[in-house]
Amino acid sequence: MSNAKEAILGRIREALTDVPEDENLQTQRNYRQEGTLGRQQVVDLFAERVAEYKAKVSRIPREEKITASIRDACHQRAVEKLVIPEGFPSDWLPEGFTFIRDSADDLVSHHELDQTDGVVTTCALGVAETGTIILDAGAGQGRRALTLIPDYHLCIVREEQIVELIPEAFDHFEQKVSQEGAPITMISGPSATSDIELNRVEGVHGPRILDVLIIGNE
Repeated sequence: MSNAKEAILGRIREALTDVPEDENLQTQRNYRQEGTLGRQQVVDLFAERVAEYKAKVSRIPREEKITASIRDACHQRAVEKLVIPEGFPSDWLPEGFTFIRDSADDLVSHHELDQTDGVVTTCALGVAETGTIILDAGAGQGRRALTLIPDYHLCIVREEQIVELIPEAFDHFEQKVSQEGAPITMISGPSATSDIELNRVEGVHGPRILDVLIIGNE
């Protein structure tokens, strides 16, 4: 544990020393914790919100078209050399590109990542209300560096992975985080920030370009 984190937790413990053990400290959660929209409405809202962040969103009716869609996305962005995380389906990859595999036994260095055109990953979950994509380092998603260093990120999201609200997403990851310590990365559009004069600057702390392919169930 880092020194800064331990210092923060220490101050919290000190502030709670005079609180009786039997006092109810449960937080009142009066916000919405379950969505009310229909499945198609949730998917439509997710696509709309992701696009509002200046990400390009493409809808794919079924998985059989994913290879052609990845090829088209790469051609449109003029990318040829991409990193592929461990567990990403090989049969999704189109011909005519250079794909570099990253795995626990053969990690791509930060310098090599910086020299690639981008990365292609799956995701763990999507949140419609905020247009957020969530990664948990599972199969096909890779370690955090893969989606922070390259300039381009192409992310594959299945319709059934999309929930309506952030609390639903937190419920989904609670066990994996608490028991496995899985690192959670939340992505809401391409990397962007503002300088002191409020000029938008893209690509400072993550990919400058984000494309999202949503696979349907047709």
